[in-house]
Amino acid sequence: MEQNKPQTEQEISQQAAVRRQKLADLCEAGHNPFEITKYAQDAYSADLKQEFADLPAEAETGKIVSLAGRMMSKRVMGKASFAHLRDQKGDIQIFVKRDLLGDEAYAAFKKLDIGDIIGVKGEVFRTKMGEISVRISELTLLSKSLLPLPEKFHGLTDREARYRQRYVDLIVNPEVKDTFVKRSLILKEIRAYLDEKGFLEVDTPILTPFEIGASARPFYTHHNTLNMDMVLRIETELYLKRLIVGGMDRVYEVGRIFRNEGMDPKHNPEFTTIELYQAFTDFHGMMDLVEEMYKRLALKVCGSLEITYQGKQIDMGHWERLTMVEAVKKYSGVDFNDWKTDEDAIAAAKEHHVELPEVPTKGAILAEFFDAFVEDKLIQPTFIYDYPVEISPLAKRKPGDPAFTERFEYFIDCTEYGNAFSELNDPIDQKARFERQVAERKAIEPDCKAQVDYDYVTALEYGLPPTGGLGFGVDRLVMLLTDSASIRDVLLFPTMKPLDN
Repeated sequence: MEQNKPQTEQEISQQAAVRRQKLADLCEAGHNPFEITKYAQDAYSADLKQEFADLPAEAETGKIVSLAGRMMSKRVMGKASFAHLRDQKGDIQIFVKRDLLGDEAYAAFKKLDIGDIIGVKGEVFRTKMGEISVRISELTLLSKSLLPLPEKFHGLTDREARYRQRYVDLIVNPEVKDTFVKRSLILKEIRAYLDEKGFLEVDTPILTPFEIGASARPFYTHHNTLNMDMVLRIETELYLKRLIVGGMDRVYEVGRIFRNEGMDPKHNPEFTTIELYQAFTDFHGMMDLVEEMYKRLALKVCGSLEITYQGKQIDMGHWERLTMVEAVKKYSGVDFNDWKTDEDAIAAAKEHHVELPEVPTKGAILAEFFDAFVEDKLIQPTFIYDYPVEISPLAKRKPGDPAFTERFEYFIDCTEYGNAFSELNDPIDQKARFERQVAERKAIEPDCKAQVDYDYVTALEYGLPPTGGLGFGVDRLVMLLTDSASIRDVLLFPTMKPLDN
């Protein structure tokens, strides 16, 4: 069996030179593989193994198939050889016999390298050792691999290389592909669920005309024809709610979002969110939707409501619901209702060594208590609702308690997975909150270019019905349902610092 052992740069260079010479020889003989444009593939490895699962050892099937894929191993034994071909659905053994293939073709096969892409035709049978295989009668080299594959492309030392060269990672680590197959399934199921609920999938602009006052830092670019700076979106919210104003009562977008901020195992500068808005419901309606959707996804993707994430058992069938005030009291013993003034809150924060926010109001300090005492306790699925108005500029105030808003976030394994509101539809209140938000940003960061989105305020003046809205990160959800520790493991091509040339 040919083994792809770890190689030095010199060995790789030598092997690459040998492979290029083989290609040159093929071209000179009139067999340039890169001139082939297609191959009639009519079967896949996994399907054949399933179809003939009950076939006894050394039995024939009489079934002739054409397979195509990458050769992942080769064992030459004189007049007969074995190899493994990897196609879209898995690996299958091929048996190559000189008497059946012919002298010239068999000699050509022996010159093939691990990693070459081939097409083969032959009969399915089971070997004496019990492996479903294909006895080859025709073999075609479809593409020459000019670089040798590594034996292993994983482990801590090579993790960066895996992300940079995902194409190699996918070739030699089939389980990596499984993660991205599940990612596709998750998106498909979310779309199916929302479509069944009467939501309409839409697209809104990625390039926006100015920076809004939110705390997230945007990426800037320049439009040459209009001679204006533009901003890559940090959310899809304001455009989607314009559509609710326009009478599209249930909309969602699977949106690529860009934020010019830090990178860590849970953050990448570009990521995928789903935001959805439903007229004539509130944040409680969004809670019910989240719980139902996540249960459906767990069953569909993981086969159970009990899932394992990084060694922890998560029960997706049970969701706790707590207000932020209740949660802070439960885990810190501090009761927000005992604070009569901002000064009381500041004193409590100092007593409990809680960091003071830039604008130290009661509501903002409550949120700091939550961060300090609560979030790292929320392992099982939990909704935290009724957020202070200071940290919820787009959420509707609670009737009868204007210090709080109808907002929730939900947490699993100490991580926030999504954010939802009863949407603010009062244009006068919204305008005032936007203006205060931009003023606070500029007070902290005088050079920032943030502006109030007055066109959105105008849209609200035409009338936004009572609306529930939800936004959640797709990447974190995929991490959860595939038991992946880092966001880079669920992004095919994560953002990477360029290697020094």
